[in-house]
Amino acid sequence: MSGDDDDFAAMFAASEQAAPKGKQRRPKVGDHVRGKVVSIGKDAVFVDLGGKAEGILDREQVLSKDGSLRVAVGDEVDARVVEDKGGALILKVRLGGRGPEARAELQQAFELAMPVEGKVTEVIKGGLSVDVGGVRGFVPASQADIRFTEDLSPLVGRTLTFRITQYQPGPRGNLVLSRRAVLEEERAANRAENEAKLQLGLVMRGTITSIKPYGAFVDLGGLEGMLHVSELSFGRVGRPEDVVSVGQEVTVVVIKLEPSEDPKKPLRISLSLKALETDPWLEHTKDLVVGSSVRGKVTKLKDFGAFVEIAPGVEGLVHISELGAGRRINHPKEVVKAGDEVEAVILQIDPEKHRIGLSMAASHQAEEQANVAEHGRKQVASSAKLGTFGDLLAKATQGDKAKK
Repeated sequence: MSGDDDDFAAMFAASEQAAPKGKQRRPKVGDHVRGKVVSIGKDAVFVDLGGKAEGILDREQVLSKDGSLRVAVGDEVDARVVEDKGGALILKVRLGGRGPEARAELQQAFELAMPVEGKVTEVIKGGLSVDVGGVRGFVPASQADIRFTEDLSPLVGRTLTFRITQYQPGPRGNLVLSRRAVLEEERAANRAENEAKLQLGLVMRGTITSIKPYGAFVDLGGLEGMLHVSELSFGRVGRPEDVVSVGQEVTVVVIKLEPSEDPKKPLRISLSLKALETDPWLEHTKDLVVGSSVRGKVTKLKDFGAFVEIAPGVEGLVHISELGAGRRINHPKEVVKAGDEVEAVILQIDPEKHRIGLSMAASHQAEEQANVAEHGRKQVASSAKLGTFGDLLAKATQGDKAKK
């Protein structure tokens, strides 16, 4: 350190001691800090930590793999204080250099609970082997992800971020790492951010984490939501697995928020997949009117009636009392069976509840009335061809006279 630097450091320290009590404490080595980027130089990034503290980040700490900067002036960054030079605090976002300094950095990372980057080299018994700055580390299988994963091979070759849980330097040293710890920290940060903006109608991206007979659970970045089977699709869904799969990313909308007695999950979040789709029911029923006749296929029978599909994804119910005209029916199977093509009359349409009431009895009556009317028309036409009774009598009389 030069003489000027020494003088500046002394002045800075004196001003800190003279500052009134209650002012923001100057961070110490090992502290986790958060600050705003105020300027970016050729070799360093300068961070305002509040009060009179300024942090300096090596530019390489915030470079992406392609060499581009991951921060800009005005961005906030999280880091650890690794050195106090009096005039400024030296910060690091993560450790993981190579060469002779690697082991010293690992020791520092372990002591300061800082993240390190390492490349997964292979799957070994009980977990993963990872190269961290030329030092071989071990990740237990239970620490490779938030949830236990049987197959760890997809992680091989990837450069990931870890926490050091054990470190013993030396030729026969021991380096034990945890990726799960890093992911859980990120999850907690995401949870806080997502909870702050959570509201009904919010559209979110999530990942299917597990599937049950009644629906699927979705990870919303630290929050867990429930996607009930009835909210998967407008069509009838027999099994959730027919629509979604574990690990699949989905876009969902929040439809209900309820308090929970579970301290780990104080909020029940209900989600919907189908709410973001166009409702085919409304599209297929917009031209239907009460009193009109429709044709459809019987899809299933219940004690109370028969369901008939009259359009793709649109079913109507023929109540048992509307299945036959003029006779008592104990069960719909006495009249129809699944797969039958039938004709029915629309009795009612409820767009809000997606319900359509149908009547086959009314259809039969209409058909009988039509048959009767047709028969009457044929009778009239036949009579017109034969003429009236008087005409027939006159013709008969003329015939008799002619014979005489």
